[in-house]
Amino acid sequence: MKLDAKIPEGPLQEKWNRYKATCRLVSPNNKKKLDIIVVGTGLAGSSAAASFAEMGYKVKSFCFQDSPRRAHSVAAQGGVNASKNYQNDGDSAFRMFYDTLKGGDFRAREANVYRLAECSANLIDQAVAQGVPFAREYGGYLANRSFGGVQVRRTFYARGQTGQQLLLGAYSALNRQVAEGNIELFSRHEMLELVLIDGKARGIIARNLDTGEIERHAAHAVVLATGGYGKIYYLSTLAMGCNGSAIWRAHKKGAGFASASWTQIHPTCLPQSGDYQSKLTLMSESLRNDGRIWVPKKENDPREPGDIPEDERDYYLERRYPAFGNLAPRDIASRAAKERIDAGFGVGPQRNAVYLDFAHAIQEYGEDTIRERYGNLFRMYEKITGHNAYQRPMMISPAAHFSMGGLWVDYELMTSIPGLYAIGECNFSDHGANRLGANSLLQACVDGYFILPYTIGNYLADELRAGKISTDHPAFAEAETQVREQLQRFLDIKGNRTATDYHKELGLLLYDKCGVQRTKEGLESAIEKIRALRADFWENLRVPGTSEHVNTELEKAGRVADYLELAELMCYDALTRDESCGAHFREEFQTAEGEAERRDEEYQFVSVWEYAAADQEPVLHREELEFETIQPSVRSYK
Repeated sequence: MKLDAKIPEGPLQEKWNRYKATCRLVSPNNKKKLDIIVVGTGLAGSSAAASFAEMGYKVKSFCFQDSPRRAHSVAAQGGVNASKNYQNDGDSAFRMFYDTLKGGDFRAREANVYRLAECSANLIDQAVAQGVPFAREYGGYLANRSFGGVQVRRTFYARGQTGQQLLLGAYSALNRQVAEGNIELFSRHEMLELVLIDGKARGIIARNLDTGEIERHAAHAVVLATGGYGKIYYLSTLAMGCNGSAIWRAHKKGAGFASASWTQIHPTCLPQSGDYQSKLTLMSESLRNDGRIWVPKKENDPREPGDIPEDERDYYLERRYPAFGNLAPRDIASRAAKERIDAGFGVGPQRNAVYLDFAHAIQEYGEDTIRERYGNLFRMYEKITGHNAYQRPMMISPAAHFSMGGLWVDYELMTSIPGLYAIGECNFSDHGANRLGANSLLQACVDGYFILPYTIGNYLADELRAGKISTDHPAFAEAETQVREQLQRFLDIKGNRTATDYHKELGLLLYDKCGVQRTKEGLESAIEKIRALRADFWENLRVPGTSEHVNTELEKAGRVADYLELAELMCYDALTRDESCGAHFREEFQTAEGEAERRDEEYQFVSVWEYAAADQEPVLHREELEFETIQPSVRSYK
């Protein structure tokens, strides 16, 4: 595997403009001769597909949901970052670049991160033009609030439903192109294999989830926008359908997988209430603007929160990180919460939560103001828990949320397979070892609206000579045969355990050994147990029914089979990185104060993994990170 990041020459602030001025173009008349497949219809997929079609390409768009509107981007509640400096508090593209790079513990490319910050301002203008109802100040200006890891207000929001409103804008743009005949939409379809011809991505094999029909789809380029793999932990903030199968199938075809173990545990989720749960609920990080996080100073304190006086409360984030307080980055806030819970200071029926208290904010601003800012979140909390958060603190707990790792991509967002692109959360590109809040919606939109529409032309300019790609090519027949054989293999096992049963066991194992904290001993143990679990899966799985109609158990089986392989790679990745950085916290590598201890001399690189075989260890490649503008420093929020 050859890794070429293709970072343009020149000063950091000029790289993107230099690239756009010199990249190859496809003329308007030739665009209609080229086909692009986009898998996924979240913010990244919908924006990319709509942009391609608007430019004149012929696009096929795929989603496994019944409508693109059901993509998981709707769950990103709190806001989207942009360096417009509306608050005149010192923000700039460079400061946003620095905050993002530092927030990721200096484990991302400078060029990609600066481009993200540079393009952020354009996104807000685009969204407003689409009609996204961002919150506004009394005078009509767009409002902003802060998120974790920053000291300015750069987060634009639409109450607690920013992702949904942004997706409605992208969905409208997508539907317009569907109506124009430039996009062919395939809902209730799941990609099961990537097709390569002469080493280039030329199409996919998909299954119609309603009829069971296996379909071939060809194109000159394939774009994956399929989100992250955080659902591998089973209990997570992600929807039940979220999965990592598309990127894992691409990885097994030769696409490098980068930083697999960098998964984010979100600090502001509702705690688990019982074994019956299949997912956890995310409460927006925006709540940390006004909510204060605390636990009792007394272990196993049985008192109600209102009965605990101020001097017997430990506002531990404010105590440990006074400069950022309750807005410390997610990885730090999650570790701090877990430490307090593990030490015996947890609250709630299962002692697995901490308090998020709005009493001070209500006293200062009034309940009406807090209701205006977060009303829908408070209603959701009361509907789920039965408690009124205006009157007593919320209870929150860390939970699996986001994948910083994903398919390796270069500056053009192309994977190590020519013609295969990965955008949004399914690539590793912008966040390093920890993502700052409100940067996920930003990356998805920027990749789809402003970056890939430029960079894909640089590749497609040479593909006009290829002519129409035919699904009659032997590579499609071979890929379809492999898909059919695997589906039948699931059905033929006829064991006694469901795919969900295996998923639960895997999730518990991963959260314990490769979650908030990791150790060498724990990771080695996890690899052995994952291998044993995978072997049992292929002997004792039970999938009822057939493959010829709707069969959700068959869908789950394929996703869990992929998770059982991806989980092992996650543990390998964590095991081979003998340092702590961002969300990757190895207990052997911490300071005397319990903070992460980076080892830049040995590990200032991105781990990129090449698939070998199911029974072989993956092959490690390194993309060295060079910092020309900012020198990595100790990541302190004190």
